[in-house]
Amino acid sequence: MNDRPTTILVTGGAGYIGSHAVLALQKEGYEVIILDNLVYGHRELVEEVLKVELIVGDTGDRELLDNLFATHNITAVMHFAAYAYVGESVTAPDKYYRNNVIGTLTLLEAMLKAKVNKFVFSSTCAVYGVPKTFPIPEDHPKDPINPYGQSKLMVEQMLADLDRAYDLRSVRFRYFNAAGADPQGRLGEDHDPETHLIPLTLYTALGKREAIYMFGTDYPTPDGTCIRDYIHVSDLASAHVLGLNYLLKGGKTEVFNLGNGTGFSVKEVIEAAKKVTGKDFTVLKRDRRPGDPPKLVGAGEKAREILGWTPQYAGIEEIIAHAWQWHQKRHGDGV
Repeated sequence: MNDRPTTILVTGGAGYIGSHAVLALQKEGYEVIILDNLVYGHRELVEEVLKVELIVGDTGDRELLDNLFATHNITAVMHFAAYAYVGESVTAPDKYYRNNVIGTLTLLEAMLKAKVNKFVFSSTCAVYGVPKTFPIPEDHPKDPINPYGQSKLMVEQMLADLDRAYDLRSVRFRYFNAAGADPQGRLGEDHDPETHLIPLTLYTALGKREAIYMFGTDYPTPDGTCIRDYIHVSDLASAHVLGLNYLLKGGKTEVFNLGNGTGFSVKEVIEAAKKVTGKDFTVLKRDRRPGDPPKLVGAGEKAREILGWTPQYAGIEEIIAHAWQWHQKRHGDGV
């Protein structure tokens, strides 16, 4: 354990993916501090499950950041503190550029001042825009179609430039649909508002919604519904720890897709949820939503080859089963 860093700062660590990354870091023996403004994060999960120091604040607060780096022996930063609602980014782009871009730049400047030069970044497949090939490789053209994806791509460009100028080394993870929950039921997905298919389907199974909607059943896919790449949140978390280890061992700045290479259709997800929950529920067909590509599936070979990343939970039923366990505990009212 002597080669372990003293502290890893996890921004957005009270949120969905960030909190699972904290669990994975703890499992590896790392000390963790969370910085989260709690706009979407959950204080009680940090206090009751993660039991690490929580600093409530914003990545755009330079004074807070300077004090944080001055008073803690932070060796690396894992950054999840972004707004991530695609639709909202279209109607309120300034909110996204301020938090996702300016907030991240402020954090990076504070790191440089403190001579902390290792950064693991939660990016997104939204940087690719409408894909031209499947599965999507890391060198696919980048052409975001919304401010959310654009904000993430701007940060990726900043990281490349800061690496060249200041040797600030980073690992950027572009991933697809995070799904599932901690297999032991300690953490899970709890967004407000919720926009993701699996939790919305499980809310329907719990009777919290009247129906689940399939937006578009005439896509050029085997069953006519959109295909998406679902990655278990614990597998995403393990990849972030592997990325951190890679940097700590002297690895150069890199970018990795985290994808399963196949994907599951909306219809397949809904049918799997019915099987896992043992509940039938209403499914309604609706017209396509504008901007929904028929298929989004990522290649994950590079992360497997360089980082040794091996997803443990590839089946959609297993992913949903872990999410179901969490949703019953969190929202089931004794169900």
